Amino acid sequence: MKKKTLAAMLAVSMVAAGVAGCGGGSSATETTAATQAAEPAAPEAKEEADATEAPAKAEAPADGKVIRVGIINNDPNESGYRTANDADLKAMFTEANGYEASFAYSLKNDEQITAAQKFIQDEVDYLLLSAADTSGWDSVLQDAQDAGIGVILFDRTIDASEDLYLASIVSDMDKEGQTAVDWLAGQGLDEYNIIHLQGVMGSAAQQGRTGALDEKVAAEASWNLVTQQTAEWNSEKAQQIVQSVIDSGTSFNVIYAENDDMAKGAVAALDKANISHGVGKDVIVMGFDCNKWALQELLDQNWNYDGQCNPFQASYIDKVIKDVEAGNMPAEKTIIMEEKGFDATEITADDVEKYGI
Repeated sequence: MKKKTLAAMLAVSMVAAGVAGCGGGSSATETTAATQAAEPAAPEAKEEADATEAPAKAEAPADGKVIRVGIINNDPNESGYRTANDADLKAMFTEANGYEASFAYSLKNDEQITAAQKFIQDEVDYLLLSAADTSGWDSVLQDAQDAGIGVILFDRTIDASEDLYLASIVSDMDKEGQTAVDWLAGQGLDEYNIIHLQGVMGSAAQQGRTGALDEKVAAEASWNLVTQQTAEWNSEKAQQIVQSVIDSGTSFNVIYAENDDMAKGAVAALDKANISHGVGKDVIVMGFDCNKWALQELLDQNWNYDGQCNPFQASYIDKVIKDVEAGNMPAEKTIIMEEKGFDATEITADDVEKYGI
């Protein structure tokens, strides 16, 4: 689609959004299941859908046009989740599927913004963004829109007007955190003394997974944070934090790690100190992302809980692009990936194979 045409469509979208806002609607908060965007299964069957299955093969445009995309992501070595996410994007945005893709990686917002400005100068057709931080994007996204470049958010939300992007394909990080905290509350401990290992501060994943725990700690006298520190998704940093708590002699009975790699590092410190962990043991271990090896730890009852974060967004992005190329704006601004939490006392070997990434 020519950039002038896309710019015109974006302008119409902005007017429509303004009308909806005046009428009391809030399209910024409207969501739809990911099944409606990519149609892999009926909504009622999504709970049992295989989260690890490969996306449907994209079809190259019939007119032979190559669609240029600039993809800005976090470091693929950050975690198993990010590695799977990057691989999914690279499998979709290929020459065979009608795309010319360029990739930029950073865990720093300013570096990502610089990469976005470069892609705009290069006149890509679409800018795909998984932001390191939720803030600071308004100016560069406005530049993209002025240039007729469509912006699609994936994996993470940002604090910017919805008029500045075509669609946001994300996990509900707040729900992930709330599901985990509700599960922990259900364990019925007399007292919760928690080591809280946070991800990169300011990221949507960190904010969502932290928010629910902070609220619970503030509301319940029996919930205490022994320490709350960022390990920046890193296993070694997490191990150092937990080791320092152990060395201090402070008692704790919960590890709440905001990704699997940090949970792994925490467990390494526990093992070194001969502190038991898992089902029926001294310390409850919680992680997020559902790496296959992490779910195996649940199956072996060495960990207690793992929250799913679905990394496979490429097929949904492809559909948004194909819709826009056909002259149709996305029906919904926000597409929420369906996810669940796993309990070590209930998980099965089939779950490990089906949901592990």
